[in-house]
Amino acid sequence: MAPHPLDSLAVNEINVARQVILDDYSNVVIDFREIFLQEPRKAELQQFLHLEHTGCLSPSTKRPTRLATCQYDVVGANKIPEFHEATIDISNEIIVCREVVDVQHHASLTLKEFDDLIAACHASPLYQEALAEFILPEGFEVIVEPWPYGGLDASDKNMRFFQGLCFAQDKRSNNEDSNFYGYPLPLIPVMDARTKKIIRIDRLATGGKGDSLNGKTNSRNIINHCVPSDYAPELLPKGTRKDLKALNVIQPDGPSFRVKGNLIEWQKWRFRVGFNPREGATIHDVHYDGRSILYRLSVSEMTVPYADARAPFHRKQAFDFGDGGAGNCANNLSLGCDCLGVIKYFDGVITDSAGRGKLSPNVICLHEQDNGIGWKHTNWRTGRAVVARNRELVVQFIITLANYEYVFAYKFNQSGGIVVETRATGIVSVVNIDPGKTSDYGNVVSPGALAQNHQHIFAVRIDPAIDGNHNTVLEETSHRVPINPETNPNGNFYEIRQNIIRESQWLDAAPQHNQVIKMVNRSKKNPISGKPVGYKFMPAPTQLLLADPNSVQSKRALFAHHHIWVTKYKDGELHAGGKYTLQSQKEVGGVADAAARKDAVEDDDIVVWNVFGLTHNPRVEDWPVMPVEIHELHIKPADFFTANPSIDVPSNKNVSSQLVESECCSRS
Repeated sequence: MAPHPLDSLAVNEINVARQVILDDYSNVVIDFREIFLQEPRKAELQQFLHLEHTGCLSPSTKRPTRLATCQYDVVGANKIPEFHEATIDISNEIIVCREVVDVQHHASLTLKEFDDLIAACHASPLYQEALAEFILPEGFEVIVEPWPYGGLDASDKNMRFFQGLCFAQDKRSNNEDSNFYGYPLPLIPVMDARTKKIIRIDRLATGGKGDSLNGKTNSRNIINHCVPSDYAPELLPKGTRKDLKALNVIQPDGPSFRVKGNLIEWQKWRFRVGFNPREGATIHDVHYDGRSILYRLSVSEMTVPYADARAPFHRKQAFDFGDGGAGNCANNLSLGCDCLGVIKYFDGVITDSAGRGKLSPNVICLHEQDNGIGWKHTNWRTGRAVVARNRELVVQFIITLANYEYVFAYKFNQSGGIVVETRATGIVSVVNIDPGKTSDYGNVVSPGALAQNHQHIFAVRIDPAIDGNHNTVLEETSHRVPINPETNPNGNFYEIRQNIIRESQWLDAAPQHNQVIKMVNRSKKNPISGKPVGYKFMPAPTQLLLADPNSVQSKRALFAHHHIWVTKYKDGELHAGGKYTLQSQKEVGGVADAAARKDAVEDDDIVVWNVFGLTHNPRVEDWPVMPVEIHELHIKPADFFTANPSIDVPSNKNVSSQLVESECCSRS
């Protein structure tokens, strides 16, 4: 059976694309980076989806050409890698197009480069000499944590760098999960990624308030003032709690969802789930009760800039999707741990170091969960209460980026709403600080470990298809009206204002006016209200990027300057921070460039981007592993239906719930 046009590339398809590239080159070395599905052009895919939804597909129906995007380096006689991108027609095994990427851009990192950095450190006299400056207690070994180099300084050559943060791990417990982050070392080896050699060692300041930006104040006994900070249960000094009883999610009749390939049907929802090395899980072709809502939904980008002014920390800024890829860093999820209940897992396919397709099992989990009361009313006259629970269908993936984890979930509910949930957890990034000192650049979370202040700024890309693909964005706000005899004689009236977004632009959150962003189809009217059918969200007024606008940190993350962007759809325009973020000095081809075109976006094919952030000034309670910090983007129907769409959800009593007496609780 032919794959659906939205199916991710299978292992064999990646291998076909790889071979096409190899066959087309001779007398050169090809280093593969990524091979993944190039989604069909929207106009072409829409024709196919229309046939699918109207039941008109047949075995002879022409399908969109199955294409692969290949990213690879060509290494010729001069030994200098040249970054190429090509589009491969999988069925016909031909190269459709190819380009040499401008040298100002750098390809995203690969896991092989992580290994290259560690090997380079072990072989480097510079690195060994730097380590010899310190005296480590017996039983400790040095760990190198690979990190992207960050934005290039003006004085840097335009070459590919890679760097590592260094820590010491206590090996005396013979446990590989002993937490090395509690023992930071003040040096960063920098590698020339072309030669795979360490070219310098950046030595870090360890001072506190009142010390200079570059003063080296540490002693040779660099970690003597640090203490163990373990999180693995078997290493906790007092073990884990003993008074917690089991809480099980039981679905005796099985799940309410149905899955066929990447198609998911649940209640009145119908959509497809995708997976790619950059964005991780993506959502496509979303319908509710046969009506179109979204064409595509994804987490597009995130940047994590750090606020330590001491060099080289001004460069410490990760783009976790563009620099390395969320899909490449996706966890293989565990039954009963990452997801509870009756679970369906989806595998992903990534590219190994030789360019071959490699199965990445269980990178997405699908499950149902209860999220409290969905709606309720009690008739006080009769005493009867009718209540429906809010059941959600959750599509979840989790990524680990060195020290940190992010949990992303797309949650669909029975009231026609979609929630994009982000949870931040993991271990905060720490650097060494002298004994007894404090710092303006962060908080001491453990003796000798300074957790630096930083931000996490995310962009969600919403490609609406509200009863069709010609949509309009309305900014709706509520305003006080002064007392006046004509419209507000008693002062209690407030007015609702609507601003039609006519050309591509940015907006900022305005909670003081209850700002709501509506995506509507003005050609379709709600028969009850007479208003255009639509969906809405309220942008959270979270803090935006704090770096000075003239800084490299700021210029390479223009998407993080505003809460909302409205742009006209363009094939391939998926990444808020631009296609290439690694070592960038400015954002190129990102959402800011798209908005600057000033395209007409009224009654057109549009994209809405929501930016939100977490300014993380660490606390001691974030150590050694941070409790989750949660943000939710709620995308809700707004005059899309003619009544509460979940009014027909059964109000069944859960017969497995039990009463516990207070004496029993106290005894247990």
